Amino acid sequence: MVEITVNYEGELRCSATHGPSGKMLQTDAPVDNNGKGETFSPTDLMATALGSCMATIMGIVAARREISLEGLSIKVEKHMSEDMPRRIAKLPVQITMPMPEDSPFKDLMINAALTCPVHKSLREDIEVPITWIWQ
Repeated sequence: MVEITVNYEGELRCSATHGPSGKMLQTDAPVDNNGKGETFSPTDLMATALGSCMATIMGIVAARREISLEGLSIKVEKHMSEDMPRRIAKLPVQITMPMPEDSPFKDLMINAALTCPVHKSLREDIEVPITWIWQ
């Protein structure tokens, strides 16, 4: 169990504190939803969580096999719904892998990304198309 404390600071900005580490981050409502857009929005953090979770799980699997993932990068786009209620509709992901497409670890890395806890926690109606770039 991890506790996160969120405090509303006013003007659609919040600060969140990670209980175990004491680290803090802020969120701001996006400009298209009455905010200043000066930092990550709560829905931006969901897209961030998806990309960083995929990278983390691939990193865990790679470390067990002594595979280098130096150069791995993940780009996630966040698309909001045009209808109400406002929600994330699509999270296209582009994963650039620092290994050739014919790598014997290809399927292992794909499985690791697809089984990360955040990906497994997303609602089924959120589209998550994944593009893999093998280098």
